[in-house]
Amino acid sequence: MIIGVGLDLVDVARVKRLIASKQTRALERLFTEGEVTYAMGRPEPYVHLAARIAAKEAAYKALSGSPGARGIGWREMEVVSDGGAPSLLLHGAAEIRCAELDVNRVWLTLSHSQMTAGAVVVLEGKGERTG
Repeated sequence: MIIGVGLDLVDVARVKRLIASKQTRALERLFTEGEVTYAMGRPEPYVHLAARIAAKEAAYKALSGSPGARGIGWREMEVVSDGGAPSLLLHGAAEIRCAELDVNRVWLTLSHSQMTAGAVVVLEGKGERTG
């Protein structure tokens, strides 16, 4: 059963400007160390950073619906890739919210062009959504 769905699009140039102006502070606030290492090791790092922001925004939307969900932090959602399809790891408040919703699987898909990055997150569970 589908528990939640989130979709987000991010402008790559906006992410590039944000990182250029805030530098390390923005990277440390928005991304885990693994996400930064992955993106900076790619030929076009800002495309990959934008895709990760889109994934986190999409996950936030899919997890929304409770006061606790509003407190989910950027680094509590982590996009990982082991050479195959990306997946989303949830920590802290995001992991707690998944337990509240009885989520047993998180689906993630990313897409990007030179200008825009997008992500869709689908939360799958066995039971009814409770809020």
